[in-house]
Amino acid sequence: MAVVVTGPADDRPVRWRCEAVDGEARAGWLATPHGTVPTPCFMAVATCGGLKGVTAEQAKGLGQGVMLANTYHLALRPGAERVHRLGGLHRFAGFSGPWLTDSGGYQVFSLAAQRKIDEDGVSFRSHLDGSALRLTPEESIRIQRHLGADIIMAFDECPPSDAPEPVVEAAVGRTARWLARSVAAWRSEDGPGGHRHQALYAIVQGGTVPRLRAASAADALTHDLPGYAVGGLAVGEPLEARNVVLDQVVPLLPADRPRYLMGVGTPLDLVEAVARGIDQFDCVLPTRMGRHGIAYTDDGPLRLKRAEHAESTAPIDGATASEAGALPRGYLHHLLKAGEILGGQLLSIHNLAYYRRLMARCRAAIRAGRYAAFLAEFRSRYRE
Repeated sequence: MAVVVTGPADDRPVRWRCEAVDGEARAGWLATPHGTVPTPCFMAVATCGGLKGVTAEQAKGLGQGVMLANTYHLALRPGAERVHRLGGLHRFAGFSGPWLTDSGGYQVFSLAAQRKIDEDGVSFRSHLDGSALRLTPEESIRIQRHLGADIIMAFDECPPSDAPEPVVEAAVGRTARWLARSVAAWRSEDGPGGHRHQALYAIVQGGTVPRLRAASAADALTHDLPGYAVGGLAVGEPLEARNVVLDQVVPLLPADRPRYLMGVGTPLDLVEAVARGIDQFDCVLPTRMGRHGIAYTDDGPLRLKRAEHAESTAPIDGATASEAGALPRGYLHHLLKAGEILGGQLLSIHNLAYYRRLMARCRAAIRAGRYAAFLAEFRSRYRE
């Protein structure tokens, strides 16, 4: 759980401190204006400011360290200005720990049918009502300032995994130009927030093309930012290709700054990426899969809607403490088949608890100098 501190020691609003290294895997502490959290850490996704099926108090009880919200969605409703008037994300959503906001760059990928890209920015047709929303690097930073997150992201272009190399190259170039504009907007003193209160992370793009990844990383490093993210993965590429990209890119990033892998993923994805030096993760899977009747365990996803669980008295996972953890599978099966909202809520809570425990085990293995063994054991057991 986040421990409240006064903030980092120097003028960077967010700092990462290394505690232990084992191979490329790192354990440390991420200090923010709203608390310090251990890393590697998993950041739960509260797209519109709230976790689906999980209250802020429940998230605190689970020891949730960082929450993530989305610029595009909150700009549409209720609007960044309203969130600001209501005290920013921390007071608005009732979660006083650290927040991170995505820039809206992921929606450039996920809402491709509803947007047009030009050099200045992106014009969206709202997925809610078709209304217009214009995001530029400057507007994305302005919105994120009003939302008040501790960590904000540069506006970027995320190409799909099957994009031709010239398309990926164009996206890398545009991401670099948009990063320079994002940095300039972040470093200006206009409006709330600003570089003394919010940390800006750059995003490295480039698909699975080594020269483009290297070029994007080199450009990002010229800005000397508080943190660096690897984007454009978990968009359709196989795990093996993702690991190749991480093996190339992560060593290019500063050893004294936090490293964030965006949108990833399954428990196996996480432990593989930790082995490659990643410190921060986010993904919708714990709550999304919970709502669909799936609980994560060391053996892989447990699909509780299946008939084989109807009369089972076994718990989901005796090692993970959660409200759902000790309940019989037969009861959870019943709730899900009956369409009771409680079923999905309980599994979402369990999955967040499982992810938190998984990250704690990763940190312990790194500190003990046995991460390679932990990874081998996890690989041998986990099955999708």
